[in-house]
Amino acid sequence: MPAPAATTQTAPAAAAAKPKRRLWLLLSIAIVVLAGAGGGGWWWWQSKQHAEAEAKPATPARLPAQYIALEPSFVVNLADPDGTRYLQADVQLVTRDPATLAALEAHLPSVRNRLLLLFGQQQAEQLSQRSGKENLQQAARDEVRALLKAEGAPDKIEAVIFTSLVTQ
Repeated sequence: MPAPAATTQTAPAAAAAKPKRRLWLLLSIAIVVLAGAGGGGWWWWQSKQHAEAEAKPATPARLPAQYIALEPSFVVNLADPDGTRYLQADVQLVTRDPATLAALEAHLPSVRNRLLLLFGQQQAEQLSQRSGKENLQQAARDEVRALLKAEGAPDKIEAVIFTSLVTQ
């Protein structure tokens, strides 16, 4: 009789092993499905990003700024009605365009002349405020652009910078 007792104990163990195997099988399938879905989602996202990057137009690399110092310093009499006042200014021109840089170097005497005349029209009271200095910078940039345009040269001047500005 001992033999039948052993078979009755193995039957419940075998019955318990079947649900355990099924659970592992289901978990394995679920893991494989989730990994496949994650991989598919990642591939879709990457292909979408790649397509968007190709659709955007390529922006040209921005050239570094070129500074042209107008030497020597400008020294002019100001147009003050109440007395003699002077302006001393160190000026630099800013451009990123190589053709404009070459045009500036070719027309430097005319540029200096125009700026000298412009600076001589200013009054000390106008230049005492920041807004007056900024207006003078814009007017100087416009003068340089107008000169280059009149000469048929490229006129891509970004700014006129005062590295020193003294009124007395």
